[in-house]
Amino acid sequence: MADAKLVERNIPGMNNRATRFAEVEHAENAADTLRRVSSYFAREKKLVAGMLAAVALGTACGVYAPSLQSRAIDVIAGARPGPLAPVLLWMLASYFLYSASQLVQGRIGARLSQSIVKRMREELFGKIVELPVGYLDTHSHGDLMSRMINDIENISTTVSQSLPSLFSGILMVCGTVAMMLWYCWQLALLSCVTVLLTVGATKFLSQKVRKFARRRQQLLGALNGAVEEMVSGYRTVVAYNHQEQTTDEFCATSDALTKAGIRTDIFSGVMGPVMNCIGNIGFVIIAVFGGWFAVRGMISVGVISAFIVYAKQFSRPINEIAQIYGQVQTAIAGAERVFTLLDEADEDKSGDAPAAEEGAAVSFRHVTFSYQPGHPVLRDFSLEVPSGKKVALVGATGSGKTTVVNLLMRFYDPDSGEIRIGTQNIQGIARGGLRKEIAIVLQDTVLFSDTVRNNLTYGNPDASQSQLDTAVEMSRCQELLRLLPQGWDTVLTGGGTSISQGQRQLLAIARAFIADPRILILDEATSNVDTRTEMAIQDAMRLVMKNRTSIIIAHRLSTIRDADLIVVMDQGQIVEQGTHGELLQKQGKYYQLYMTQYAGFAT
Repeated sequence: MADAKLVERNIPGMNNRATRFAEVEHAENAADTLRRVSSYFAREKKLVAGMLAAVALGTACGVYAPSLQSRAIDVIAGARPGPLAPVLLWMLASYFLYSASQLVQGRIGARLSQSIVKRMREELFGKIVELPVGYLDTHSHGDLMSRMINDIENISTTVSQSLPSLFSGILMVCGTVAMMLWYCWQLALLSCVTVLLTVGATKFLSQKVRKFARRRQQLLGALNGAVEEMVSGYRTVVAYNHQEQTTDEFCATSDALTKAGIRTDIFSGVMGPVMNCIGNIGFVIIAVFGGWFAVRGMISVGVISAFIVYAKQFSRPINEIAQIYGQVQTAIAGAERVFTLLDEADEDKSGDAPAAEEGAAVSFRHVTFSYQPGHPVLRDFSLEVPSGKKVALVGATGSGKTTVVNLLMRFYDPDSGEIRIGTQNIQGIARGGLRKEIAIVLQDTVLFSDTVRNNLTYGNPDASQSQLDTAVEMSRCQELLRLLPQGWDTVLTGGGTSISQGQRQLLAIARAFIADPRILILDEATSNVDTRTEMAIQDAMRLVMKNRTSIIIAHRLSTIRDADLIVVMDQGQIVEQGTHGELLQKQGKYYQLYMTQYAGFAT
């Protein structure tokens, strides 16, 4: 989005005149984007035809009404023969139809925009949930949210408001110019002088407002960021007695924002009076030259009246079109961002169903993988996880433990080597089927804004109440459920923010139990619970992991003492493996980690 123009947008803290000149984005390939957007309009042919008909009718009435006004004045003045009543009735009908068409145009525009945006939003959300995990890991979540909310909303506003106004403005200008030239081409050309004045004044003032509006926007963002930073880090500010310096920095930014705001408001506030002044100059030109033409018999008094109305109708759409152009460009840029996301490749879900084999042995055979080419995270990694056994992965941060899980879940595919479950290479298993065989409990617990029951049955919607009761008992959630106001039917708002992190983790463990997987993955699953609860969960987990292939990632080594196999990783490779006792006797890498935690060594 290389270019930027100034147009009306809603920026907090700015008035409407100033925001008229905020920067907007331009699409890099507007033609293709418009072609794709038009395909959405093609599906709503009836609404589009209805809106265009309403716009055309309203514009025709708006252009025709001043000519009826001219005729009525001429009839009253005696310059035109004929009865007055029919002319007044036609004029009344024209204004009524004009108002009615505006109402219909607004209603149809709203329905059209919501219909198009609904389809676009559903397609975008459907795309997001089908994207590979790797895409979400490498792209800003805030940017994805912006495309779903801000860009879609810009498109909605443009379809419902800007496009009808754009069509109406173009038709109104064309119709008004035609009528002015038809009545008196000399006076029409003289009226265009005000257009030149309007363009010149707008260009001069917009340059001034652009400079200070951009500065004001930047300072407003800096001020909001300073407040957010101070509030979120208030304890640190107070702890280091930094209140006075923080206040001085805030006041300096606030003073600069005030100066930029005053200058912006001054120049933007002048815009209205200047435009009114130019409009009045146009009326004076029409009155003076129109009167002179009328005295010479070139036009009537009614024509002068019509010209005054036409001059107003002529200048207003020009200003609106200039503003709407920028809004349309912003919407096209937003649509391009939406289509860019829609064009991303879906996660490949092809493959066979998991083999109905007894047990679920997992084997990694000479696996190499890198998130970024040339920077391998796993190097010639080989590991055998026997069926029904519990294997723990330990090592420093960045050693590749979580990557092992990512590859097993097929969030990513290895660069080389293979991963097998039983005799089946997981590259040939459909991702959906593979993930039904595995349950995972992450360190960062994710719960949804839903009931406790629905959260627990997320991986197994058909679970019976007895299964739920068993899982809750084994994960030590009974006390939590008793404390919740509606028990199983309590709605966890905000992803469970109303309960503690430890309680959320207990529910996540129960959810994994209910899924009844062949393979269980625990990624620091007890990191947010107290020691007593951790011991209770470990006892329950021993029962749950019995006869299940289990992979545990742990930094707290107390949770893996009873593991059948402990694998010590370093820089993407296995440096040691064995039981807890065997590794301590070796006094190698695991021994150092263990002594660091339990013998008071410096960390």
